[in-house]
Amino acid sequence: MVKLIGYKKIRTAVFISGTGSNLKSLIKFSKTKKSPISINLIISNNAKAKGLKLGKINKIIKKVFIFKKKNKIENQILSVLKEHEIKMICLAGFMKILSENFIRKFKGKILNIHPSLLPKYKGLNTHQRALNNKEKYSGCTVHFVNSKLDSGKIILQKKVKISKNETKDSLAKKVLNQEHKLYPKAILKMFNL
Repeated sequence: MVKLIGYKKIRTAVFISGTGSNLKSLIKFSKTKKSPISINLIISNNAKAKGLKLGKINKIIKKVFIFKKKNKIENQILSVLKEHEIKMICLAGFMKILSENFIRKFKGKILNIHPSLLPKYKGLNTHQRALNNKEKYSGCTVHFVNSKLDSGKIILQKKVKISKNETKDSLAKKVLNQEHKLYPKAILKMFNL
């Protein structure tokens, strides 16, 4: 568990690739009194990510890195994180897999949110796979990131009932609504708050 030093909020970077709906809920949460984090940096691998607009609206520095040479790019990201004194990373729909070397530098300080009840349905197309297997429940998981895909220690999960006529899109919407609530709760749990 991470210990809070005094009352200073932990400087956090959020990594995104898309719409940034989880980023939006994390920004909202970070502005509350009980939040142990402040969001100081947004990193994306996609210059067209809609979530980048949230940086402008909330006056948060944003940086885009196009992953051509992974090691080189990761080193650039690490130096930006250092420059901004980032102590924690929240992955929120970030569609790139970070290397073991990168993860080691932030060991125990990188969280991810995944749209399934891990260890089931790691990786992509989680909702369709849950429907194909006639699951009764799906959900979302916040976990620590380690070098194996979607395999880190689970912090919190939230179950969602799959209804009879569920589609991939309706399930995705249901799960996403829960993600927005679960991520802040998982952060509070991580800091024993």
